[in-house]
Amino acid sequence: MFDIKLKSGKSFKCDESSTILDAAKNSGVLLEHSCMTARCRSCLVRVLKGDVDDVLEDNVLTNDEKKNGWVLTCNTKPKSDLILNVEDLGGYNIVEPRTLPCKINNIDKVSDDIIKLVVRLAPNANFKFLEGQYVNLIKGSINRSYSIANANGESNQLEFIIKNYDNGVMSDYWFNQAKKDDLIRLFGPLGTFFLRDKDYRKVIFLATGTGIAPVIAILEQLGKSKSLKEKILVFWGGRFENQLFLDSLPVVGDDFYKVVSRPNNEWTGKTGYVQDVLADLLNDLTNCGVYACGSNDMIKSAKKLLTEIGLKEEDFYSDAFVSSN
Repeated sequence: MFDIKLKSGKSFKCDESSTILDAAKNSGVLLEHSCMTARCRSCLVRVLKGDVDDVLEDNVLTNDEKKNGWVLTCNTKPKSDLILNVEDLGGYNIVEPRTLPCKINNIDKVSDDIIKLVVRLAPNANFKFLEGQYVNLIKGSINRSYSIANANGESNQLEFIIKNYDNGVMSDYWFNQAKKDDLIRLFGPLGTFFLRDKDYRKVIFLATGTGIAPVIAILEQLGKSKSLKEKILVFWGGRFENQLFLDSLPVVGDDFYKVVSRPNNEWTGKTGYVQDVLADLLNDLTNCGVYACGSNDMIKSAKKLLTEIGLKEEDFYSDAFVSSN
């Protein structure tokens, strides 16, 4: 057995055949995670001391990241005692996931390839989650992960923003077969993408595509607060203007920037990539927290750029949307 110590001094045991993430969970320690299959970067941590092995070949991290001690805890086993530069999230009252039946309440088309799905749970389901988390939606033997796009409420309804993917089996169901009152199941809540209890000067959200879904949920919850100490900014990017179907967001006001990477002649807003627009707009990221959700490429690029210009690594939080393949 090896001793795994966190930066707070908290520690847990891990044998040589278990991943760091599994051993932490079995010891009542909650580390950041999302996909659990070494395809996203949510469980990325730096090993400050000790040696590790990968379970599967790692195609997510760069060679530089590996040389600098970064690992994916869902895909890493210890070869010695370890010290990790990571926090325990056990104090955030994260609910254990469970499977529940639900029915489709309505499906609305919001763009050519995006729908808004609303499902309803039984009145006694008492489903609670932290805004920013996701669930697996299950139809028969197929299941896919979708972030919840609304805050906890009394209606027992959950909202999702879903993109149509070519040749996607679940996409075929959502866009060609699904109808009101269809019975499906959900498993959740899942993931650790949620607001941290830290006194930041600014809270900044970066989102691409349907990565705006958990941001909406978080902002709705912030809108229920009596006062906001932080300044909130949102940068939402897509290739084309019609993919950015929202004109406003809760609590943000004019600090909502839509960014198009392939603008047409009529586009008058921001162009390029969300992380570049943020870097151009703000030259001081001291005491800021950045929450990034969307494509893996954006998250990797954003973390590299923003930490180079002053953001602390531990103040960057992410949830990558990865393909089911």
